[in-house]
Amino acid sequence: MFIDEATIWVKAGDGGNGCMSFRREKFIPFGGPDGGEGGKGGDVILEASPALQTLMDFRYRKHFKAPKGLNGKGKNMSGREGENLVLPVPIGTIVFDKKTGEMLADLATIGARAVVAKGGRGGHGNTHFSNSTHKAPRFAEKGEPGEERDLRFELKLLADVGIIGFPNAGKSTLLSHISAARPKIADYPFTTLTPQLGVVSLYDKQIVFADIPGLIEGAHEGAGLGVRFLKHIERTRLLIHLIDLNDVKEECPLEQFDGINRELEAYSPKLSRLSQIIAGNKIDIPEAKAKVPILAEALKQKEKTLFPISAASGEGIEALLQAAFRELETLSTVEEEAPAPLPPRIEETRIIQIRREENAFVVTGKDVERAVAMTDLENEEAVENLQRILDRFGVEVELRKVGVREGDLVKIGAAEFFYVPSVRQKR
Repeated sequence: MFIDEATIWVKAGDGGNGCMSFRREKFIPFGGPDGGEGGKGGDVILEASPALQTLMDFRYRKHFKAPKGLNGKGKNMSGREGENLVLPVPIGTIVFDKKTGEMLADLATIGARAVVAKGGRGGHGNTHFSNSTHKAPRFAEKGEPGEERDLRFELKLLADVGIIGFPNAGKSTLLSHISAARPKIADYPFTTLTPQLGVVSLYDKQIVFADIPGLIEGAHEGAGLGVRFLKHIERTRLLIHLIDLNDVKEECPLEQFDGINRELEAYSPKLSRLSQIIAGNKIDIPEAKAKVPILAEALKQKEKTLFPISAASGEGIEALLQAAFRELETLSTVEEEAPAPLPPRIEETRIIQIRREENAFVVTGKDVERAVAMTDLENEEAVENLQRILDRFGVEVELRKVGVREGDLVKIGAAEFFYVPSVRQKR
């Protein structure tokens, strides 16, 4: 089954806890602190793999967690880092943050990688907090929680040539004739419900063809699942526009041609600018073959050449393929438009925001929330260290600006505190 959309939840590994330890050896009863650092948690990484063609692997399994970092130990021994979790995805996968809609990565080449969730930093051991005025700290940091997020995947096929046309124009029959692909074929519209790929060899070269399921009027608005199909055309370099000669009307021979191009233009102007080779199908039927001059003359007015073919018998297909290969060689000599680089993600980690809820003040900010999450709130010295950190970030100053009073409830991350003014603020 072809699956081209998926949503998953990922969580990077938490950092290991720092160790609170003191050197204890014979003849050294009061050695200094020697608690080691916790190990960093594993990242969650996506990697474009040619071994996958669809997002089927993410249909049933939707939760992925990277390993945690190990805790630090005494004798300044650091914990081992958690292994990165590498998830293979098909080439052509675009990754979005489901909550914000932000595009995180476009994995369009073999081996392309993207870190979608960063592992948490390992906590500092008590050695880190030792200084000239505090030589025996009796606390250590907890590991930082790893990032977690909901992701949305969207797969856009990577093909050299896309075969487009209205339903029942013969696209699947053509693909099965020119390649080893075996799509389901029947004489009714929308036989093909998923895109199909086929590899065609000619002149010692290989190119990939994609049979895009039939488009109908209103496809750019979702009619006939059109939006899901149109996106797969975006990465192709050349289009073979297949027209059913049986349906060509003498009074309006370009009705099919213009109808498909209107949908391409409405969905994305870029699609309407792709090179097109026009093929009239079903010349094995006498009534259809008789309409070749009518369509050819109409296309000539648009400076287009018609290739009459029979996808069923193979007549005319060799000339069509030769034209496609020649056109691709021409296109390959033109410098391709490079994809726009993703804008750098700027994280203002020290920005503090405070909002008032019914019975509490909620403080948010990446660095502030991290500091609280990494503090052992059961340890008095650790809490005192957290207070110094919050003072450096200006949390108390900001709280007073929004009207906090002694005894008010303050929430930072998952922790809750009752506000008590510091001695300095009381003055």
